Amino acid sequence: MQEFHRIKRLPPYVFEEVNRLKAQARARGDDIIDFGMGNPDMPTPQHIVKKLVETVSKPRTNRYSASRGIPGLRRAQAAYYERRFGVKLDPETQIVATLGSKEGFANMAQAITAPGDLVLVPNPTYPIHEFGFIISGGSLRHLPVSTNDEFLRHVDRAMRHSIPKPIALVLNFPANPTAEVADLDFYSEIVTYAKRNDLILLSDIAYAEIYYDGNPPPSLLQVPGAIDVSVEFSSLSKTYAMPGWRMGFAVGNERLISALARVKSYLDYGAFTPVQVAAAAALNGPQECIDEIRGIYQSRRNCLVGSLEQSEWPIPAPPATMFAWAPIPEKYKSIGSLEFSKLLLEKAHVAVSPGIGFGEYGEGFVRIALVENEQRIRQAARNIKKFLSEPVETMHNVIPIASS
Repeated sequence: MQEFHRIKRLPPYVFEEVNRLKAQARARGDDIIDFGMGNPDMPTPQHIVKKLVETVSKPRTNRYSASRGIPGLRRAQAAYYERRFGVKLDPETQIVATLGSKEGFANMAQAITAPGDLVLVPNPTYPIHEFGFIISGGSLRHLPVSTNDEFLRHVDRAMRHSIPKPIALVLNFPANPTAEVADLDFYSEIVTYAKRNDLILLSDIAYAEIYYDGNPPPSLLQVPGAIDVSVEFSSLSKTYAMPGWRMGFAVGNERLISALARVKSYLDYGAFTPVQVAAAAALNGPQECIDEIRGIYQSRRNCLVGSLEQSEWPIPAPPATMFAWAPIPEKYKSIGSLEFSKLLLEKAHVAVSPGIGFGEYGEGFVRIALVENEQRIRQAARNIKKFLSEPVETMHNVIPIASS
């Protein structure tokens, strides 16, 4: 039977190979320290859970909900944007609640993409930023991710030399997987360029509240006039340790938000109403829990960086996100990120995400998620130190490795 067209356009999922080996190792009884998936392990703050329990006991909340999000939740998101970024939004026309930022991004791709449309996507990046458009029939041009003038030069070169002309540019800061952070000067230049060239900006700020160096990452919408060309996606998953609740938002330009809302109206009835009520309680309630969650990630980051340095694998300290973007140790660079990840799993019982899974420019790196406690992080570092101390030649029975 012939393979379906859209499925043929999707490459093999790199992470699946590591996941398969991880499952096999666990089936053998191996204790795997898992830094692979960015799946928060902390409990959701109790006041949010309490509101969910309180609401779910009311029979009327078991009915179909609102695809755009209940009014109280959209108002809560508007209040958050004004409080955090100084940006005023109309809850009726400029905000849609989504089933997570990932799903919202995919729905937006469906809403704006015609077959063959070209989209500019940073690389490396979170997979949905590119595959959302591929699934929707679009085409991609990759740009090396950065937050300096070089990025804008790449954008300009792509705009001038691409046929057809690109319709949209994806931005993701703080970045997954690289943890880079953008400032308002960078955003201002991008907005000016986008308005001059009729380019839609799609900004993912899912990690805007997970930062460590004292400077809260800005919103693209803080730039005057940005809302004319932009939609921004956010999520409660990391901010409030609510990943399984699947609650996010798209906010911004009315025309784009209207298109997203219309597509969503055909695809879903919105999140379960008690989840939306609890999400509003998260946004409107005490915010000290965000500081506590951020503090846990910062302690883990410091523990990871310090422990790996002692293990003779120095890595940069990420300024934001719940990830470290770690260069492969020099003597293993020749085998690539996927094979190094497999070796790390086999020899050190540590799971990470290969950088190649985030795009070709991710090769040479692995992503380490801060989803294990500090005791487990130190144990992982000890395992890694032992692994790295072994001669490269002893790894030949696992995979072929060229001498460095």
